[in-house]
Amino acid sequence: MELGRRRDLGSALGLAPAPAKPGQEPRPGAGAGAPGAVRARRFVLCLYLVGFLDLFGVSMVVPLLSLHVKSLGASPTVAGIVGSSYGILQLFSSAVVGCWSDVVGRRSSLLACILLSALGYLILGASTSVFLFALARVPVGIFKHTLSISRALLSDLVAEKERPLVIGRFNTASSVGFILGPMVGGYLTELDGGFYLTAFICFSVFILNAGLVWLFPWSEVKLNSTKNGLRLGKSHALLGKTDCEVQEAATRHGTTVSGKPARLPWMEVVSTLRDMKSLIVSEMWDIFLVRLLMGVAVMLYYSNFVLALEERFGVRPKTTGYLISYSSALGALAGFTLGPILRLYKHNSHAVLLHSSVLTFTLLLLYSTAHTMGIVVFSSTLLSFSTAIGRTCITDLQLTVGGAQASGTLIGMGQSVTAVGRVIAPLLSGVAQEVSPCGPPSLGAALALMAIIVMSVSRPRCGGDGSDKLKSE
Repeated sequence: MELGRRRDLGSALGLAPAPAKPGQEPRPGAGAGAPGAVRARRFVLCLYLVGFLDLFGVSMVVPLLSLHVKSLGASPTVAGIVGSSYGILQLFSSAVVGCWSDVVGRRSSLLACILLSALGYLILGASTSVFLFALARVPVGIFKHTLSISRALLSDLVAEKERPLVIGRFNTASSVGFILGPMVGGYLTELDGGFYLTAFICFSVFILNAGLVWLFPWSEVKLNSTKNGLRLGKSHALLGKTDCEVQEAATRHGTTVSGKPARLPWMEVVSTLRDMKSLIVSEMWDIFLVRLLMGVAVMLYYSNFVLALEERFGVRPKTTGYLISYSSALGALAGFTLGPILRLYKHNSHAVLLHSSVLTFTLLLLYSTAHTMGIVVFSSTLLSFSTAIGRTCITDLQLTVGGAQASGTLIGMGQSVTAVGRVIAPLLSGVAQEVSPCGPPSLGAALALMAIIVMSVSRPRCGGDGSDKLKSE
């Protein structure tokens, strides 16, 4: 039984043909072999390009937003309110859009999110008042979930054993875009009307991204149907079963509710979110708590990085900017180290996350007590690796415990947790900075220690050995 499920995983990506089981119709393309693997790899590479272009376009504009809203005559208070509106909208929209992608399909939701985000940046490029600037942030705050849906799509495509590696490479491609975008945006803003030109180029990049998604060879790659998985998952969740049992049931029974009348997409979304809430409270509270604690810890580290180095060591902001770019580049390269690390840990994401969190805690503590810039550079170097690896592993652990049938919903809820961290971190940073320039990273180390304690007392409930499981069709 287990062997049959592993074979099916290979055929889901097109890597190897899976023999038909007794009484089961052979799936289309089951005998494609190598050509199917090539098509799947091309599809994954196209998703890497989408992630790169998404953050490349966004990172051209984001560093210039505070300068532009100030040039429109906004007071610091108004600028702060407008700036926080994006995080608040993301907080409430992440889970809904992720669940929507599970219900209506990845292609439709991905195209809608890219096009509506492009509309937001087009309005931003035409903003000549604070009202238009605030209006432009609304569609972006609600629909800027391209990366989340892309990660959910990758989880649909690949086997569970390969999922952390593929998502890590996707994060690397996206990070490269975030490295190059600010340099291009900084150059363009020096020109006359530079901000408006930059915003229009960002809009054009999003339109190009939508064109790429439209031209994807969707028909050549077998994607998993999420609707039946959602309904099956909900019925078992209501019976109080764990997600491991849900996945096993999906393997044995397949579609069991096909005879039920179809519901409207918005009703499906509301019902799924309601049932996912009970699953998260009972089964996944510790995973999301760890995500929140580690996210806030890292945000506290970056919150006063420039100011702290200037006060503690007299380092000029320009030099600190080079150090931040250096750390970002290393974080992008961390995706290539995931393969060897996962093989070393036998694909146990829980153990990798625990040890990377221990390393993050140690480095935050080291940075807080550093007396020389050499120690700061050393801690920043290793932090870029530990945080990048931890970010990928926590996403993989969510999908492993929560199940791949509702991957969009789970990833969206994870993004909502991160949005909560973005709201909390500035408040905590301001209070801690009143005590000492080392206050924010010291508090971050304390939160990281709390996350380590939570992980140590909890146990991985499903997929700890990284074994492949059948994705229900």
